[in-house]
Amino acid sequence: MKKKYSILIGAALILLIYSAFQHLPVEAQEEDWFIFQPQNYYESNILDLSHWLDAPAGKHGFVQMRGKDLVFENGQQIKFWGANINGNNPFSLPEKAREWSQFLAKYGINGVRFHKFTWDATDGKHSTQLTPEKWENFDYFSNTLREKGIYYGWSAIYGHRVMPADSTRLLAYSEVADTDFPWAHLNGSTASLVNFAEDLQTLNIELTVNMLNHVNPHTGLKYAEDPALAFVEFQNEDNIFWGAMERTLEQTPTYRALLCRKFSDWLQAKYQTQVKLEIAWNKEGIAEGERLTEKNFYPNPNHGFFSHEYQQAVADDRPVKQHVVDKLNFLFEEQAKFYTKFLEAVRATGYKGTIVGSCWQAGTGLSHLYNLYADYQVGMIDRHNYFGGGNGHNLNTGKMTNASMLSEIGSGLFGTGLQQVSDRPFAISEWMSLIPSEWTAESAPIIAVYGMGLHGWDASFSFAIDQPSYTPTIQTPPWGGVYNVTSPTQLALYPALAMMIYRNDIQEGETIVDRRVNFDALESGVRVFDEQVIQDYDRKAFKSSFPLEAMAAGKVTLTFTEDNVADEISLLDPFKKDNGVVSNTGQLFWTEEDNGHFTINSDGTKGLVGFAKGKKIDLDNYSITTSNEFAIILLSSMDSSKGLEETDRMLVTTMARARNSGMEYNDDKTELLVVGEAPVLVEPVNLELKLPEGREFDVYILDHVGNRTGKTLKTKGNTILINGGETKAIYYEVVFR
Repeated sequence: MKKKYSILIGAALILLIYSAFQHLPVEAQEEDWFIFQPQNYYESNILDLSHWLDAPAGKHGFVQMRGKDLVFENGQQIKFWGANINGNNPFSLPEKAREWSQFLAKYGINGVRFHKFTWDATDGKHSTQLTPEKWENFDYFSNTLREKGIYYGWSAIYGHRVMPADSTRLLAYSEVADTDFPWAHLNGSTASLVNFAEDLQTLNIELTVNMLNHVNPHTGLKYAEDPALAFVEFQNEDNIFWGAMERTLEQTPTYRALLCRKFSDWLQAKYQTQVKLEIAWNKEGIAEGERLTEKNFYPNPNHGFFSHEYQQAVADDRPVKQHVVDKLNFLFEEQAKFYTKFLEAVRATGYKGTIVGSCWQAGTGLSHLYNLYADYQVGMIDRHNYFGGGNGHNLNTGKMTNASMLSEIGSGLFGTGLQQVSDRPFAISEWMSLIPSEWTAESAPIIAVYGMGLHGWDASFSFAIDQPSYTPTIQTPPWGGVYNVTSPTQLALYPALAMMIYRNDIQEGETIVDRRVNFDALESGVRVFDEQVIQDYDRKAFKSSFPLEAMAAGKVTLTFTEDNVADEISLLDPFKKDNGVVSNTGQLFWTEEDNGHFTINSDGTKGLVGFAKGKKIDLDNYSITTSNEFAIILLSSMDSSKGLEETDRMLVTTMARARNSGMEYNDDKTELLVVGEAPVLVEPVNLELKLPEGREFDVYILDHVGNRTGKTLKTKGNTILINGGETKAIYYEVVFR
């Protein structure tokens, strides 16, 4: 009997174990991926975030800097969760402008960066003269955004293109007009040269001033008087240390001579004679034939040169060579003079909003810091970054990167924050995780949770939205662009992330690292700034002397100071837990283990982002378990003033990977073999979700834009089992009774 009894017990145990596993979600197979079908965007208001926007834009006054924050004139803090609209799109016809505004508001976007939109926006003869008929559509679009509570900023100049009527105003019009580069969008423009050439500066400034003085007939206000204009950027992705400067100077000998003359005059004022100069420079850095009397000293305006010289000085444990220091200081002063002149002209129009100098890096070490300091002197800090993808701006077959930012804290987009200055607002006004990388859905949560939340960033403008709807493929039609916000792995996450940001769910952390920058100490070698910017075109990585894991624990900043004081670097050990890092707010946890994931545990938003297959994620009285290799699962209160414990409605957002139909990779995902075509296929997310005891609820399955489908999920107690392959859904509405 004992033997028979044991067999019965064993069989029962096996049955119990089998039954338990029956209830756990299973990993979705590739054949379960479903067609992404966004339609009937405005059929219902279940997932319409337009009422979360504080309309009309500008009601609280201009957006201004107050220390590290952006605030309205009435003192109310503001954060922008926005996107870029580029090229001719800001001049869309009124009907299309209304579509844009409704679409952006639905997805909770409260800011638009109008970018590189002035190339064809003047009278065709003068590069600075506006015409009312060309600006009528722009004016209408701006006003429709304003009415919805959406702010707009100007990134108007990306290589200001000179025109024939400018010729009498320039030192060498034909030289500038005939410039020809591999990057053709900057042909015939003031780019790079404008940072020291006063005649070209006049054009850039005049265009901006004319735009600010233009009256929008729909508001009755000059743009300079319009508080919905959140910021004015002087120039996009340009500075005096930019490496392309030398390519431009090769084609513009008149401007090269001007630069050398200005530098020679600067040296003459400092050293008086060639002999004193050569003694100070130890006869280094002087090219053959360079003489003060000839005014032909060349300041090597290339961040590659300065990066090398600084890193060599650090390696040799010596001061930076004097000729390098002089060249740096001269170029910085030229940049600062340009920005100061620009700022004075903009303020003279009456504009009281925020200013951005530019948004580009300048190598490693001192050139990087001087460029950052030039931006710091006139406004907020704004930077760009991209991550992953293949080669070029369009989706093509070939080699690709398939790394995840979650596997290395501080890598990719998040590392951009190493340029955050302690007493300035910080923005990332262009960013995207690029296809065909598979894990692109990780990017928006990283920016929103750790950037805008823990690190207190003030603005995000993803790049870019080219139509007021989802695109039929993961790339942007018709040219196949890889910079696509209107893909399910991006925009579908915006409602949950926007609610989280606007409700201030994620607490700003305390500063855990603050690097102190004193230029005298750095130039003399007394102090070292041992960080590197590694740039691959638009994609930038950052390396630092302190562990980048600190970025998951709290804020990491930089402070410009006149005092030679030590960096503030707190111990990381108190924040290390379970092979990961807990934030000093206690709300966030990030582990690099198994390719990495992080969790969110705030009152209004809870969630999982990344690689956590089979792991039970406990978040207070909630738990999440998924069988997906990779997934984003967000639980969001749908009430602007209540957390998850009090809300009547909760949104469950699920996302994993997305592909074009027929898209193919090689086995190790290092090469895209076939681009594929429409429609987009979405990987289903399977999960078990446990809610707190004591509340009854119903779960409604929503379609891909947030309308109820008429279908519900059966629940058992406080447990919700979601099989995304069966529901073919990404959104679920939980309504508490």
